[in-house]
Amino acid sequence: MDSRSHASTQHVLPARHRPDGTWRFTVPPVDGSVPWVRHAVRDLLRRRRAPVGDDLMFAVELVLSELVTNGVRHAALLTPQIGVEVTLLDGWLRLGVEDGHPYRPRALEAVPDQHETGGRGLLLVKAVALEAGGDCGVTPTAGGGKVIWATFPLY
Repeated sequence: MDSRSHASTQHVLPARHRPDGTWRFTVPPVDGSVPWVRHAVRDLLRRRRAPVGDDLMFAVELVLSELVTNGVRHAALLTPQIGVEVTLLDGWLRLGVEDGHPYRPRALEAVPDQHETGGRGLLLVKAVALEAGGDCGVTPTAGGGKVIWATFPLY
């Protein structure tokens, strides 16, 4: 089996919990990491009894799928591990996906160009987050990469 097609559990670091309500784990930049992250975050939110209904869970899984897929497809050469962070704090859920590529996508700040075919996934992330009453953005990391994040209110 191609190593880009699955996320081996031996390469996935266990989630680390910080006192501020944040869990962080890393996955290899391979296709199989996408469903693994969706399942891991869904299970984490259920274990924490986060007030996440079906519609919000669908939105969370969609956003995670898009962001991790982008890390696999566009940043794998510069990213030995994709970081995933989940924060539950003060009635909010924050998802962050970190990669080592310095390119900051403009799609989160732009209106779609009808002639461009790329970047629509991030426009979807933006639309889903805003529709849920949250937000999204890109933050550079000290190591030269970026974190693409989305927030969702829990109510």
